[in-house]
Amino acid sequence: MATQEISPALTIAPGARRRAIVSSVIGNGLEWFDFGIFSSFSIIISRLMFPPQSGPAMLMVAFATFGIAFVVRPFGGVLLGMYADRAGRKAALSAIIMMMSAGTLLIGLTPTYATIGIAASALIVFARMLQGFSAGGEFASATAMLLEYSPLGQRNLIGSFQACSQALSFALGGAVAYLLLHNLTTTSLHEWGWRLPFLFGSLIGPIGYYIRSRVDESPEFAAFIKQKRHTPRDRLSLVGIVRCYPRQMLGTLGIVAVCTASSYVGLIYIPLFASGQLGIDAGTGQLGMLVGALVLLVMCPITGYLADRYGRRRVMVPGMLLYGVLAYPLLASLIHTPGGSSLIRFELISAFLMSFFWGPSAAALAEAFPVQIRSTGMAIVYNLGAMCFGGLAPLINTWLTRVTGDRLAPAWYIAASVVLGITGVLVMTQRESLAQHSRQHA
Repeated sequence: MATQEISPALTIAPGARRRAIVSSVIGNGLEWFDFGIFSSFSIIISRLMFPPQSGPAMLMVAFATFGIAFVVRPFGGVLLGMYADRAGRKAALSAIIMMMSAGTLLIGLTPTYATIGIAASALIVFARMLQGFSAGGEFASATAMLLEYSPLGQRNLIGSFQACSQALSFALGGAVAYLLLHNLTTTSLHEWGWRLPFLFGSLIGPIGYYIRSRVDESPEFAAFIKQKRHTPRDRLSLVGIVRCYPRQMLGTLGIVAVCTASSYVGLIYIPLFASGQLGIDAGTGQLGMLVGALVLLVMCPITGYLADRYGRRRVMVPGMLLYGVLAYPLLASLIHTPGGSSLIRFELISAFLMSFFWGPSAAALAEAFPVQIRSTGMAIVYNLGAMCFGGLAPLINTWLTRVTGDRLAPAWYIAASVVLGITGVLVMTQRESLAQHSRQHA
């Protein structure tokens, strides 16, 4: 069978590469569907599973419950990342998807507050923490596997499939929520309809485990283990990783900041804000999320290809700049003329610009760290950034809007994340132009 070179020392059969890519992308997408559908039904869940609250307070409870998973994610990311850097990507990914499935099933089966009281609230919080712990290790381990199976000249393109899988999970979540909201009565939705996506999502565990169990271990990781078999393994502690790779940690943290902020503000918070504060139909809000996710699904491979050809800096920085500049007028237009067309326009333009930094981001993070600490290093920055700038973004922006009285506060939040993102790209690509020049004249 013909093989393709990934490095001077490693070759990979095309069939093995295809299986690895499919398992990483599909497994990642299915897992993020489980994690993401909570956002679509977070308001309903807060009404049913927590003590009665007023409208604004209920929204805060909903976003706090959504955000608690992100507080746990760094712990799960570090522990599961260390496990992946020791036991291998395959073992970690198989365990991760089963944990996510268990948390999702628990949400779908938990009785309401009216039935079991505060125990319902505790079970929902525990399930979200289990989901957060699992999700903490998913992106880093799946991206490490994907990158280590990718040819050197196509890493941004193949890495962009991770962004596609997350966009697909948002699209599936938005589509499911839209269908339920438009085809069930309010009574049916509250009694049993909201549970259906979680019960369906719990089936992802066995399916994902089967898919991932058929994939060989990452060849780059396997080669590293073989090389170190008879010598001390020079693995670094968490403190050692931060001390030895400060530029990589800070640079990738900036990239994660803008990627996660754009995701959780643009695709999750804005549709909920539109339905909760602007009077737009909840189903229309989910339709806006679906449109944005579909745009990302189509565009991310294109921007990944462009980054392989022209360099990450030339692709990511202009996209971030335009996204930051246009966030204010797009949000102002939505607030001043609320409606389905304004929301869809916001999501369409935002997602198009987001794709220019979403697409190349996975490869940028993975290439920042060597194979022996790749999962751990990515897990630290990705989950820390996702917690601070992503998962808590709906809660922070709701609080900012209430405290300042300015409903355009999310635009300033986006602008701040863009500054961090551009700084991160410049830090991580300061040698890219020289390398690109050398390749072109080699």
